[in-house]
Amino acid sequence: MTDLHVPLDRERGGLAAQIAAELRGSIRDGRLAPGTRLPASRDLAADLAVSRGVVVEAYEQLVAEGFLVSRVGKGTHVAAVAAPRQAPPPRQDTVCAPFYGHRPTSPDLSGFPRERWLASVRHVLATLPSDALDYGDPGGVPELRQELAGYLKRVRAADVRPENLIIVGGVAQGLSLSLLVLGVERLAIEDPSSPRQVPLVRRAGATPVPVPSDDEGLNVKALAASGADTVLLTPAHHYPTGVVLSPGRRAELIEWGGVVLEDDYDAEFRFDRDPVGCLQGLAPDRVILSGSVSKSLAPGLRLGWVAAPEDLAAAVRRARGELDLGSPVIEQYALAHFLRTGGYDRHLRRTRREYRRRRDALVTALNEELPEIRVRGIEAGLHMYLELPEDWDEAAAAAAAQALGLAAEPVGPMRFSPGPPAMVVGFARVPVHRAAEAVQELKVRMSGQSLD
Repeated sequence: MTDLHVPLDRERGGLAAQIAAELRGSIRDGRLAPGTRLPASRDLAADLAVSRGVVVEAYEQLVAEGFLVSRVGKGTHVAAVAAPRQAPPPRQDTVCAPFYGHRPTSPDLSGFPRERWLASVRHVLATLPSDALDYGDPGGVPELRQELAGYLKRVRAADVRPENLIIVGGVAQGLSLSLLVLGVERLAIEDPSSPRQVPLVRRAGATPVPVPSDDEGLNVKALAASGADTVLLTPAHHYPTGVVLSPGRRAELIEWGGVVLEDDYDAEFRFDRDPVGCLQGLAPDRVILSGSVSKSLAPGLRLGWVAAPEDLAAAVRRARGELDLGSPVIEQYALAHFLRTGGYDRHLRRTRREYRRRRDALVTALNEELPEIRVRGIEAGLHMYLELPEDWDEAAAAAAAQALGLAAEPVGPMRFSPGPPAMVVGFARVPVHRAAEAVQELKVRMSGQSLD
């Protein structure tokens, strides 16, 4: 028999639960090996100065859970299946590096409209009937789909009806569900592409087929030659290069005739002119539009949408219901109220002005301090694409920018074919007064690297 050290907090009470927890922990970490015989309940009760019934209750709980085995005449033993847990070995071949948290496309979360959003949540909680909190349509609450349909028509020139919208947990989920119901085996994607896209595509069961992009966006002739009949692209603001799909390429793409998955991830933020309308408005029967409030409000809200042709929309809605029964309803009603009362439009006007100031300040600082860096792409979004001097190490440059608190990523890992050194830098969280200082510090760090 084994002597047991079981500390008890008698003031807290629940002595049987405390004994069970201590024994359970000893079994899990290997201090009590499988097959070990435990003291008789009467002996352990005497050692711990508790009633025998307390120990019996603890033993019975662990027997019920499978940690102990008790047989008449043979006593109580640690179960053979209760082996200590082994830490899994570290993975050596991860599909992609962890990417949680701040990215170059992350908005300034300190600008989240807390008071106005709180007002919308309060309104919802004060007026929402109790039945609305039950399981609902996995495609989303009707009020939000109605408001979003109007918004997408007005702002993105989309051709969409509420019944063709599905509310999802962001663009990533929308794309995953679309690929699932389409059964895509080979999916054309832009080269270069976001490092988050490729793992998503593969997880959905499709093989990514890279198609080169240039200053006019995706090369549609190369797309046609690829043999893929479905393509995923970011036509309003390509990530990472920041270019917009040219009018000629848009026409070629519609004429191409395949299915288009349109990632409309930050189209609200165009600074030099009104945003270009979405492709879905040109060919609603073949373009599946995915968007979200992750860039305009906050990624943590996990609210997005898919606009799809009628049959596909029904299939995506069914898939959403089979996956997780839909998105949280209070947040959906709050966003509907936020849209309906003009809060969303006011927030976008304010953040659009501020992001333009921040981008301009960073571009000015780069032109003055590091003119050898070329800023590429349109004046839009939350990130800028920086072509670096040929003798620069893009990974080192991105690491130096990250050390300064900037959200930066090297472009090399996003490419399927070689290209000049470049990195992506987010500007949404760089205050105007900090831009020049950050670029000056980057200049010093890169100069020091070249001297080494």
